[in-house]
Amino acid sequence: MKNTVLIAIDGPVASGKSVVGLNLARRLSYRFLDTGLMYRALTMVVLDANVNPEDHGRVVELAKKRVIEVVFGDDGDALVQVEGHDITSQLSDVEIDRTVSLVAQVPGAREILVEQQRRVAREGPIVMAGRDIGTVVLPNAPIKVFLTASSTERAQRRHLEFQRNGRDVTYNQVLRDIEERDRLDSGRRIAPLRPAPDAHITITDHIGIEEVVKGILKLMGRS
Repeated sequence: MKNTVLIAIDGPVASGKSVVGLNLARRLSYRFLDTGLMYRALTMVVLDANVNPEDHGRVVELAKKRVIEVVFGDDGDALVQVEGHDITSQLSDVEIDRTVSLVAQVPGAREILVEQQRRVAREGPIVMAGRDIGTVVLPNAPIKVFLTASSTERAQRRHLEFQRNGRDVTYNQVLRDIEERDRLDSGRRIAPLRPAPDAHITITDHIGIEEVVKGILKLMGRS
C-alpha cells in the first residue's frame, strides 16, 4: 500500500471530519472517502430488508449478498452504490442515523467493509475519514488526525444540518442520539472509536474548517 499518500481522519459524529477531509482532499487533489457512508449504505439495506440490526448472522448475509461499491467522480468525491444504484443522497435519513452504530458493531460486516476500504486506498492518493481509519483500516498511514468536540457543539451542528435538509427533529433528540452513538461507538468490542497512539488530536469546538485544514497541511510539510 502506498503509505505516503494516505491520510486518516477519525472522530465521533459531527466532529468535522467529513467536511475537513473533503476540503483537504480538494486542496491536495486527492480522492476523499467518508467510510461512514458505507456503513450507512449497509444500514439502509438492513432496514429495507426489515432485518433486526442485532441479528448479526442476517446482517453479515446481507453484507455479502448486496454489492456495496464506492465510485469516485472526476472531482474525487465518493458516491456509494448498492447493486449499481447510487444511493448517496438517501444516506442522511434519521432512522439510518439512529441505527448505523448497531450495524457497525457486527464483526463480520465490519471485516467485509474494511477490506473494501483497504482496496480503495490501494488505488491511489486518498483522504479517508471514519472512526477506525488510523487504528484498523490504515494503521500505517503517515498522517493520522483525530478530531473531536463536545457533544453539545456536535449536536448543534447536526441539528442545523437536519434543519437545512428539512428534517423535523428537536435539538434535544439530536443530542440524545449523539450521546447514544458515542456510547455505542466507544464501547463496541470490535474497532472501538478511539484515537490511534500516534494521531494528532484536534478539538474543533471553536476552530474553523480552514484552520483545521491548514493544521493538517502543516503536519504534511505543506502550506
